[in-house]
Amino acid sequence: MAKIIETQRRMIKLSVDDVLNIVREYQRITTNKSCCYEHTRELLAKNPLFLPEDID
Repeated sequence: MAKIIETQRRMIKLSVDDVLNIVREYQRITTNKSCCYEHTRELLAKNPLFLPEDID
């Protein structure tokens, strides 16, 4: 799960599973639907990605 690290800039530490989930969602959204960079950006803008957060 993602872990937020508070410093001067807010950073989010991602686990391997988080990264793989992001890649999986990206592929689901864009595979066979995107023809170029601009179209990929439009598709991703319409489909926000969310990560669960660990709260310590």
